[in-house]
Amino acid sequence: MAELRRNPVLMIGEGWDAYRLLDSGHGRKLEAYGPYRFIRPEPQAMWSPRLEQWNAHGEFVPGSDEDGGGRWHYSKRVPDDGWELGWGGEARFTAQCTPFRHLGFFPDMAPVWDWMGDQLEGCTDAETMNLFGYTGVGTQALSRFGRVTHVDASKKSVGQARENAALAGLEDRPIRWLVEDAVKYTAREVRRGRRYDGIILDPPKFGRGPDGEVWRLEEGLPGLVSDCRQLLDGDSRFLFLTVYAVRMSSLALAGLLDEVFEGLPGTIEHGDLAVQEDGSGRLLPTAIFARWSNPS
Repeated sequence: MAELRRNPVLMIGEGWDAYRLLDSGHGRKLEAYGPYRFIRPEPQAMWSPRLEQWNAHGEFVPGSDEDGGGRWHYSKRVPDDGWELGWGGEARFTAQCTPFRHLGFFPDMAPVWDWMGDQLEGCTDAETMNLFGYTGVGTQALSRFGRVTHVDASKKSVGQARENAALAGLEDRPIRWLVEDAVKYTAREVRRGRRYDGIILDPPKFGRGPDGEVWRLEEGLPGLVSDCRQLLDGDSRFLFLTVYAVRMSSLALAGLLDEVFEGLPGTIEHGDLAVQEDGSGRLLPTAIFARWSNPS
């Protein structure tokens, strides 16, 4: 039976040449994405900034509604079609200012990509799945260990993920690129009797599938995690679940995994993802997570 570890874990992302958190405070953050600097809203940065002035190429100014919206304001030129960045030894991707305030990837996931690699160490034929895979940097990281199924409801995101893989020279890797509703696809995989060595899922708070399916996190997550559990067995290595922008504790996610993963060996842990600020070491929390691991 999987052991639930109650004490929370911090997974801290440190900067690298493609991304650095330069400063934060007063509800905003200053970040460097390669040679370009941007200011974005950050409600959890309740402290004061360290730097007197923030010199940025652009700032995302949110709209008045709580659910999103807003626009970028630029003070310096930024390439309209994006610019190339990398992570690790081989992952490459295009960063770009999107209408959703993101820049085409989530840098706070870097320690998760490392962690998944640790779980799959020594594997060359692993079967893994990336649900809500966005632009596929995690998929590139997983592809070193075997075949990956990349699932996202957004045709545009899957298209960008494929372009990113091509940018990295990974077109020949065994990756299945699927524009699918993640919930429906996972349920079909259960009916097919499939199994995986690892699953990562990063579900949104709210979303719509390619055929108009409606996703609400609190309603849909228990069933989705239950289906993911049915795709794993005693020889599988991991499941990693991240959740952003919700009023929820990582303990709730761990409690869900503890119930659903009854009967499997391994360890269940939970905690926060955070990014470490350059110069000060200050930690900016970004998301909560729960994970199941089963070392060989």
